[in-house]
Amino acid sequence: MTSFDIFLAPFADYGFMRRALVACLCLGLGAGPIGVFLMLRRMSLMGDAMSHAVLPGAAIGYLVAGSLSLTAMGIGGLIAGLSVALLSGIVSRTTVLQEDASFASFYLASLALGVLIVSLRGSNIDLLHVLFGTILAIDAPSLVQIGAITSITLVVLAAIYRPLVAECFDPGFLKAVGGRGPVYHVLFLLLVVLNLVASFQALGTLMAVGLMMLPAAIAQLWSRSLPSMMAIAVISATFSGYLGLIASYHLELASGPTIIMTAAAIYGLSILFAPSGLARRLFPRPHLKG
Repeated sequence: MTSFDIFLAPFADYGFMRRALVACLCLGLGAGPIGVFLMLRRMSLMGDAMSHAVLPGAAIGYLVAGSLSLTAMGIGGLIAGLSVALLSGIVSRTTVLQEDASFASFYLASLALGVLIVSLRGSNIDLLHVLFGTILAIDAPSLVQIGAITSITLVVLAAIYRPLVAECFDPGFLKAVGGRGPVYHVLFLLLVVLNLVASFQALGTLMAVGLMMLPAAIAQLWSRSLPSMMAIAVISATFSGYLGLIASYHLELASGPTIIMTAAAIYGLSILFAPSGLARRLFPRPHLKG
C-alpha cells in the first residue's frame, strides 16, 4: 500500500469522505478560535454544558423533520441553546447562584429532556445519531450551512475582537472606557451556540465540544500569544479531522469518536513535548555559560 493509498485515495475515490473533510475544515476554522476564547475566559466546562443544552431542540427538529435535516435540527438547537444561555444568565443575576451553577442545572435538565424526547418518539438509532453525529452522511446543503456559520463566526469575531480580548483580561478597563461588556458577552455566547449547532450533526452533541476545546488546550500548551494560539487551534482541529477520517476509514471505526480521540492523542503528546509540557520541566535545558 502506497502513501497515496493511505493518505489521499479515500478522498479521491469517495465524495462522502471529501465532504467530511471540508466539514472538518469549516468546523476547525470556526470552533478553534471560539474554544481559545472559552479557555481564556475560564468557561471551558460551560462550552460542554452548552453542547448538551442544544440537545432537546435538536431532538425535536430531528423528529419533526423525520431525517437528519441540519436545518430543522439547527433551528431547534439554536433556540434551545440560546434559551438555556439566557435563562442561566437571568437566574445568576436574580438569585444567589453563580453563573456556572445555573448553567450546570439547566444543561442537566436539557440533556435529560432531549434523551427523553428521542426515546419517546424515536429509536435507539435515532438517539445515537443525535448524540454522536454522522459526519460521513453530511450532504452539500449541510456543508453550505456549516460554511455559512463558520463565515459568520469569523466576521463577528473580527468585529468584536478587541473588546472581547479586553473583557477577557480586564473587564474593569472595558467598563471604565464605556465598553458594553454584556453585549459582547451575549454575542460571544451566540457564537458558541452557533458553532455547537454546526458541529452536532457531524460529531453529535456529546462530542461537538471536543473539537472546540481540545485544539484550544493544545494551542495553549504551544503558545502564549493569542493570534498564534488561534492559528494553532485551527490547524490542530483540522489536522485531527483529517487524521481521524483516515484512521476511521482504514480501521473501520466510527468517524466522530476517532476524530476526537485523534485530537486527544495530539493533546497528550503536547502535554509531554510542548514548550510548557512535562518534558521541558523534567529535563530542563542547561543555561548558557559565558
